[in-house]
Amino acid sequence: MAIQLDERLQMSSSVPSSAPRQTDESVVAGVSIQDAAEVSHPVAGEQAGSGDREGVQRLKISVILLTMGNRPAELRRAIQSVFEQEDVDTEVIVVGNGSDLPELGEGVVTLRLPENIGIPAGRNEGVKISTGDIVVFLDDDGWYRSRDLARHVHDRFAADPELGALSFRIADPDGGPDQRRHVPRLRVGDPRRSSRVTTFLGGASAVRRTAFDMGGGLPGAFFYAHEETDLAWRILDAGFHIEYDAEAVMYHPAVAPTRHADFYRLNARNRVWLARRNLPWPLALAYLGTWVGMTVLRERSRPALRSWFSGFGEGWRSDAGPRTPIRWSTAWRMTKDGRPPVI
Repeated sequence: MAIQLDERLQMSSSVPSSAPRQTDESVVAGVSIQDAAEVSHPVAGEQAGSGDREGVQRLKISVILLTMGNRPAELRRAIQSVFEQEDVDTEVIVVGNGSDLPELGEGVVTLRLPENIGIPAGRNEGVKISTGDIVVFLDDDGWYRSRDLARHVHDRFAADPELGALSFRIADPDGGPDQRRHVPRLRVGDPRRSSRVTTFLGGASAVRRTAFDMGGGLPGAFFYAHEETDLAWRILDAGFHIEYDAEAVMYHPAVAPTRHADFYRLNARNRVWLARRNLPWPLALAYLGTWVGMTVLRERSRPALRSWFSGFGEGWRSDAGPRTPIRWSTAWRMTKDGRPPVI
């Protein structure tokens, strides 16, 4: 039987609550998340965890899977790939985003949200009940083949206290080429080459918990699209760096992002919100101007363009949330890392 939240609170005396709360109605087994106690996490540069492995500080990894409950076989495969990880302290948390969860077996912490509150808000709820020093996000239809993935991720964070997040390489399980859009850098080059980057992929990533908290968590109002970049920019502004790690591999079937009904509208709206929230105005205007031009040149579908520009206008009319522009020094660091915040 999966571990429900009320049992979890008996097992652990504290649950972090510093990630932004997106709903006050998330309840599991009659226990409100508001009832969870606070737990502190180490700041950047401090060691966490317990014990050493050959001189490497032990850190705990929390793997969070968000699901709509419509892929039970794939979800179980993803969970099993985490349980097969070797020599690392891990926990698995599955969040049902407005859906019931299937039977998931022993050792899985489950949280059912009363409604679909979107990807970033749903993941925030999972982080809120996690106890790890590193938070790993895994899509419910993705999985790991290597049993050393968690150990590799653990050692990367343990060795570098300024590492805020890792973006994994996404591989085609059928042996096809890696998709360029899954490599988060302007000059994609060889997907098997690691490098510093300025964003990460939401369903194939690991984030230091202190960096997640210092960045304020994922922006729940985004619902879908660009929420990882919003958090990534704030992680960078907090003084951490982000890396694309080609040795950390998640397998995922090739799918088109345009399969989502609101893809174009949310993509444009959230891009405006991203700029309004995070960029100094000269950079924000340059950034949005660049993306208007690129979209017009790239997109040939008139319905898609109408939807995109509808979202673009919505992004200016609606509340983007708190505005906390990154420092100019952060923008310069992003430029040196290969992606100035104007594109």
